[in-house]
Amino acid sequence: MVKVTSIEKTFESRKKRVKAVNKVSFRTEPGEIFGLLGPNGAGKTTTLRIIATLLKPNSGKAEVMGFDCMKEATEVRKRIGFLTSDMKLSGNLTPKELLQFFGELSHMESSVINKRIRDLASYLDMGDFLDKRIGKLSTGMKQKAAIAVSLVHDPEVIIFDEPTNGLDILTARTVTEFLKDYRRQGRTIIISTHIMAVAEKLCDRVGIIFNGNLVENDTLKELYTKFGDSNLEDVFFKIAEREGVTDNA
Repeated sequence: MVKVTSIEKTFESRKKRVKAVNKVSFRTEPGEIFGLLGPNGAGKTTTLRIIATLLKPNSGKAEVMGFDCMKEATEVRKRIGFLTSDMKLSGNLTPKELLQFFGELSHMESSVINKRIRDLASYLDMGDFLDKRIGKLSTGMKQKAAIAVSLVHDPEVIIFDEPTNGLDILTARTVTEFLKDYRRQGRTIIISTHIMAVAEKLCDRVGIIFNGNLVENDTLKELYTKFGDSNLEDVFFKIAEREGVTDNA
């Protein structure tokens, strides 16, 4: 379970002050996929980084399975798998070597690490490139490797920031099916995306965020009923119009 309560985050420079997240609150439960939807720069990634303990909010509180993301960050990190769009794998290590390294960082036993590597490689169809250098892999292969790295410690909460961004259709489908299977296992899953088709395929509930404000938070069914439409993209634009958000915002 993840609980976010009135979190705020402001970034300041010498020239300006930007409130990236403004009193955002939501809750996710085991066995569901929660989607945080919004345009680029809306506050999605900042919100996820606060939950993942990478950023501290100016105010408010985020909790993962009852642990405070600020005060008990180590306990939170043990329980989450975080994949960020900024996670760019490179270098001369192989996916297998990376998985072994991150497994050891999580204080996993060697036998457990090896089993997780086998399981993840099979599940994500990584067998053909598990021992190839990261620098020689395609974008889709690197994304699969990054997913495996984020999950090698078998986390109970999965947080993926734009998980299908830039992927070809086959790799994107592998990722979406993977997330659906983890939902069936009773994991708590949060994704961010600006692609409405991805949200419609995956999410049980969505939160729609504009300019740091969470303006809707409901099931897809309830949103369709509320706005009299059965297409999430159309619903999204109706909400944007209501909020006075334009493509220049």
